[in-house]
Amino acid sequence: MKTVIYYFTGTGNSLAGAKKVAAGLGDTELVPVASLQGTEEDILPGADRVGIVCPVYFSGLPVMVAEFAGRLDLSRSTYTFALVTLGGSGGGSTLRQLSDILSKRPGRGLDAGFTVRMPGNYILLYGSPTGNKRDRVLAAADKRLEMIVASIERGDKEMPFSAFGGLIHHLMYPRFAAGVHERDRAFTVSDACTSCGTCRDICPARNIDLVNGRPVWKHRCELCCGCIHLCPTQAIQAGKKTAGRARFHNPEVSVADLKGQRSER
Repeated sequence: MKTVIYYFTGTGNSLAGAKKVAAGLGDTELVPVASLQGTEEDILPGADRVGIVCPVYFSGLPVMVAEFAGRLDLSRSTYTFALVTLGGSGGGSTLRQLSDILSKRPGRGLDAGFTVRMPGNYILLYGSPTGNKRDRVLAAADKRLEMIVASIERGDKEMPFSAFGGLIHHLMYPRFAAGVHERDRAFTVSDACTSCGTCRDICPARNIDLVNGRPVWKHRCELCCGCIHLCPTQAIQAGKKTAGRARFHNPEVSVADLKGQRSER
């Protein structure tokens, strides 16, 4: 069975998960959600089985993914699944949000939803795990992904649910979604900047330009924080606290991979 997986990633966790699911299923096309920006028509996947892989932001979807899901036509698909990566909680509410969006479109909601814990990377609040702690999280994620592949191949239908998670989503997500594009106003760049352009090139929202060799944010941020984590000189900050926090990107995903999600189809 041919599969298409749509993915969104900031620092590589969701792309790493999408790649492993694709490898396990075989005959799978990976399509970056970011590559579909700038188009307005409905999205009709050319596959019977459709997957969506993304991180959890504030117990919900990245805004770009929510907008993408609102254009997805699943009327020809026979099985639709989603996988959300997370450093903490909120997976069930995120999957429920996605299924609710899809159920209003041609086709139906999700047949199955899965969560996998990855190293947390919301650097505005905390530093990412390093060393053995990071490696243990990644190893556990690999085992979890193997189980998820087997479940997808069987066509299992499951969806995690948490009433508490739904409450947290209701309290936190609307505020996040309403203000996320402006959150880049807190980002600054120091004289350590070398004008390499990495921040611009990896940004899935095309939210960064280089002006006189330095990044300028354009206020359509998704708050993936990839620009902060991937800056090779740690020149980008979001307030004083981020300076001392560990950076992260998934070790199985390259900078070239992250740049590639912006490619036009």
